[in-house]
Amino acid sequence: MRRRAALAGALGGGAAVLVAAAAGLVLTHYTAGSASAQTPAKLSVSGGYIPQPLLTDLAAAYFTVTNSGGSAAELTSVSTPLAAHVTLHTTTGTTMEQVGALTVPAHGRLTLGVGGNHLMLENLDRKPRVGAKVTLTLRFTHATPATMTVTVPVRPTTYHPEG
Repeated sequence: MRRRAALAGALGGGAAVLVAAAAGLVLTHYTAGSASAQTPAKLSVSGGYIPQPLLTDLAAAYFTVTNSGGSAAELTSVSTPLAAHVTLHTTTGTTMEQVGALTVPAHGRLTLGVGGNHLMLENLDRKPRVGAKVTLTLRFTHATPATMTVTVPVRPTTYHPEG
């Protein structure tokens, strides 16, 4: 009797493991299917500008990156012939912090603007004048394209875009 109970218990436990394993396969398949259904990040840039800098060696740059794809991307670096270095920053309240990347969410936007996320162009080779055009090369991970070159105008120091 004990032997039959032990055997029945073992078989019942084995059946539970089999059901759990099958459920895991279904769940794994579903998850993998969901991930493959996502489209890669597809990016475009708009509304870019640089306020005419007050200082001769430092400027800020702003723009919006729109992601029409189903996966997030990250802006990881920027370069320009105007500056020796470009750094990425976030601002919370009155505190500005340099970061290694800024996320562009799937089906969303990354907005760089006054008082928020922005670029700092450091060690300018010249102070750009209002009306000049500045080329920025943006580098992204997990995105198409991975590198974008945009030209943005220099606006008056007090410029504020509408919207």
